[in-house]
Amino acid sequence: MNHRPIIIIQSITGVGLFLFWLAFFTIGLAPENPPAGYFTFEHAFPLPDIALGIALLTAAYGLTRGKGYARPLSLACAGGMLFLGLVDFSFNIQNGMYLISTADLVINVVINIWCLGMGTLMFLRMR
Repeated sequence: MNHRPIIIIQSITGVGLFLFWLAFFTIGLAPENPPAGYFTFEHAFPLPDIALGIALLTAAYGLTRGKGYARPLSLACAGGMLFLGLVDFSFNIQNGMYLISTADLVINVVINIWCLGMGTLMFLRMR
């Protein structure tokens, strides 16, 4: 089976997670008027996101080398992406994050669709 699309998705997502948190803590990606609890919620995510990023890059490497650990790790990463996408969507919808501004709407929708869509695709391709 050709795993190239999954390797690309895993690599982009893994690097993207690192870049997101780098930007969040350096240039600031928070909305101007975030809802109550926003920073508490967001600050719970760097550790699991970094762990997921490492796992995604490790799975991508394993797939390129035909390693036996790559498929089960890819499935675990798919579950992680689905979980993070659903938790983020749940917070966003409950706290009006999609209504703050057009920029926040676009950023949040892209992140949520990426996590849910790519998590689903990884699951279906790697099962």
